[in-house]
Amino acid sequence: MASTQVNPTRMELTRLKKKLTTATRGHKLLKDKRDELMRQFLDRVRENRRLREEVEAGICAANMNFLLARAGSQDAVMNTALLAPKQRVSLECGVENVMSVEIPQFTFKTRTPDQNDIFSYGFAFTGGDLDGAVQSLQDIFPQMLRLAECEKGCQLMAAEIEKTRRRVNALEHVVIPELQENIRYITMKLDENERSTQIRLMKVKDMMLQEAHGYETI
Repeated sequence: MASTQVNPTRMELTRLKKKLTTATRGHKLLKDKRDELMRQFLDRVRENRRLREEVEAGICAANMNFLLARAGSQDAVMNTALLAPKQRVSLECGVENVMSVEIPQFTFKTRTPDQNDIFSYGFAFTGGDLDGAVQSLQDIFPQMLRLAECEKGCQLMAAEIEKTRRRVNALEHVVIPELQENIRYITMKLDENERSTQIRLMKVKDMMLQEAHGYETI
């Protein structure tokens, strides 16, 4: 049903038709955006699953090596070996814009390029299991950062998809039908006014003819 606030004029009809055109175009663009977001979201979900499996496997291997290293060494030796790390990692966060969604991108760099600086201890009093554990953590670190990017991206894209879906539904089920109904209402009123005007003009013509010639038109 048309809104009672609609003013049935030709100017209002033109304005509503332009608004309907804009709403229809916006509806199509938002649907395309939603579909593309869904496609990229599903790709990231699959990548997230793969990365999580790799990271969990890497952390599990590192934990196993740490357990073996602790079993073969005294606690004091382990604590001393890991007390003062030589290497330091700095993390930088950038932004990737995906369909108006700002997804974080992490990059890191080490204080020194020497790969052996990840070992903060001498090799005389420690076993190879500890070396393997530290190496495992270093190898899995890039995947951990990528997993963090991917999971955060999935969260942001899911929120944007839900927001876009609400807008599409609002345009499709509320805004566009209301505009179409108002346009039909104004068109009907204008046609009715035009017919009424024609009838009045015909009656005025009959009255003028009757007054001028003394007869009525059939």
